[in-house]
Amino acid sequence: MRRNTQAAAEEESQIDLTPMLDVVFIMLIFFIVTAVFIKEAGIEVNRPEASTSEPVENVNILVAVNAANEIWMDKRRIDVRAVRANIERLHAENPKGAVVVQADNESNTETVVAVIDAAREAGVFDVSLSTDEK
Repeated sequence: MRRNTQAAAEEESQIDLTPMLDVVFIMLIFFIVTAVFIKEAGIEVNRPEASTSEPVENVNILVAVNAANEIWMDKRRIDVRAVRANIERLHAENPKGAVVVQADNESNTETVVAVIDAAREAGVFDVSLSTDEK
């Protein structure tokens, strides 16, 4: 009889880890879902500084132009002739989004203007140039 009481006491003293595991899985799902919405152009550019910069809301389409005048969208390099089609596709997914061009200090103005023109030809007139705050 005493042995039965001792086994019952040991069973009652064990900690149930199920609620803790439930919380960990819920947090994991939360971080996975929120991490999907981070948009990146695919490369890091050295942006020019501006004293009149303002934050832009509803940024949907990021286009980066690096120092070698290569154009990057959605973490892949694209040709200047394909910029319009890519912007049209991304703008169709989120019509309220804007286009932000991240141009390197060393990039040519001709390439940046070609990207802005392609965005306007695609029907997006909310085009901004990304800068660092002075």
